Amino acid sequence: MLESFYPDQFMSSAYCIDFQSFYDAGYRGIIFDIDNTLVCHGAPADERSIRLIQSLKDMGFGILFLSNNKEPRVKMFNDAMQAQYIFKAGKPKRDGYLKAMELLGTDKGSTLFVGDQLFTDVWGARNAGIYSLLVQPIDKKEEIQIILKRYLEKIVLFFYKRKCEKEKREYLRKGRGL
Repeated sequence: MLESFYPDQFMSSAYCIDFQSFYDAGYRGIIFDIDNTLVCHGAPADERSIRLIQSLKDMGFGILFLSNNKEPRVKMFNDAMQAQYIFKAGKPKRDGYLKAMELLGTDKGSTLFVGDQLFTDVWGARNAGIYSLLVQPIDKKEEIQIILKRYLEKIVLFFYKRKCEKEKREYLRKGRGL
């Protein structure tokens, strides 16, 4: 049951992901959440996020921002990026993710999703069959409904990390011929 919330990878930040390796593996589109994934909640695009998105575009990735926020928030962030976006996406419903892939001209085998929440971002990406990267939230200051979800996320992440450690031990054991 909890596995449906597990990300494919858990990273400390969107800014430490080796996107080149994903490009080399055939991925061509990246769907990003915005708030607490690329910038603090409600913040405009900053130099770091602008540099990241531009470097990904230069690499050859199509970029789309998928947000449950209203259009003024998403448009304000995107104005500095000039990427595609979908507002009021209804995450974790699959529809927004499927529409994003359609706009990017990608499919589930060539699309990544990067976000900071398990119960909206990751669960929706998994339901759409998209490779998901969960990142730690940038800022601890969040809206109350998100703070409450974070407590439940801690439980899921505990079991996710335990599973990853077990897989790592088994891999190392097999590598030594034990």
